[in-house]
Amino acid sequence: MLIHRRDNGFLHPVSSEITPRSAYEGRRDMLKLLATGAAGTALASWASRDALAQTAAPGKLPPLKGAKSSVPGAQAMDKVTDYKDATTYNNFYEFGTDKADPARNAGTLKTRPWTVEVEGLVKKPGKYGIEDLLKLSAQEERIYRLRCVEGWSMVIPWVGYSLAELIKKVEPEGNAKYVEFLTLADPKTMPFVGSRVLDWPYAEGLRMDEAMHPLTLLSFGMYGEVLPNQNGAPVRIVVPWKYGFKSGKSIVKIRFVEKEPGTAWNKAAANEYGFYSNVNPNVDHPRWSQATERRIGDGGGLFAKRTKTQMFNGYEAQVGQLYAGMDLKKLF
Repeated sequence: MLIHRRDNGFLHPVSSEITPRSAYEGRRDMLKLLATGAAGTALASWASRDALAQTAAPGKLPPLKGAKSSVPGAQAMDKVTDYKDATTYNNFYEFGTDKADPARNAGTLKTRPWTVEVEGLVKKPGKYGIEDLLKLSAQEERIYRLRCVEGWSMVIPWVGYSLAELIKKVEPEGNAKYVEFLTLADPKTMPFVGSRVLDWPYAEGLRMDEAMHPLTLLSFGMYGEVLPNQNGAPVRIVVPWKYGFKSGKSIVKIRFVEKEPGTAWNKAAANEYGFYSNVNPNVDHPRWSQATERRIGDGGGLFAKRTKTQMFNGYEAQVGQLYAGMDLKKLF
């Protein structure tokens, strides 16, 4: 996600004597963007991503198949985003702040050998090689929506298994209330580590019941192949009802703690990014509305048609009970 960008989109005007309201409101928004210079940045970013997409195609990475998941909500009916779009429009600040930077720069990431250390308030701490994690449980394919805070969404067929499988194996102690995820921060292979954009290493966290929910995925692949580097290889978390930045990529450490851990974006801008980061169309980001979204790959780029954002990204029936009684405007 870019830090200082406002990129409200609009519909292309149609040939008519009467200009549609959506068009003239969009023009007004674009004039505001042009006045601040943000529109040029946004358009340049999209053009750069579009150029990369011309060469992105599946079939170049090792296969990683999974059986169709039976977990309720794990097979979204939405149209799956094209591979080229899902792999060239990414947030991975270790490789750059532009959406196209990860696809351009993440080739330097070395994903073998790879170890994930489990520590903290667990009875069975230890280190797991990526092959050990792959063998821990049968792989499933789950089709999840992924939501970005600027108003973009995509639908991806992930491959992995419920994070709960690993959590049960390491046996958390009774006072373990949260799970913290730390990602790789290697300046030799990640050129933007050390920049002042964020506090490195990138850290994320979930409440224990969120981490144990069957929809929370420990993912090793997408589109029937291992994860591309820019999408968080070789292992990442996917939490489909939250904004995408909650799904830590290239994880090297999982820590069980008693107190709420500090998370990367919450530490960077607490007034904009709360710990929970649930998709809530009723809570605006301070710099843009979250009531609507645009689907990556639907055509139109920055001017694609916007649709109404769904509570919990469409997973309210599955996860809404986790937040019963909470003030979701305060605990955002």
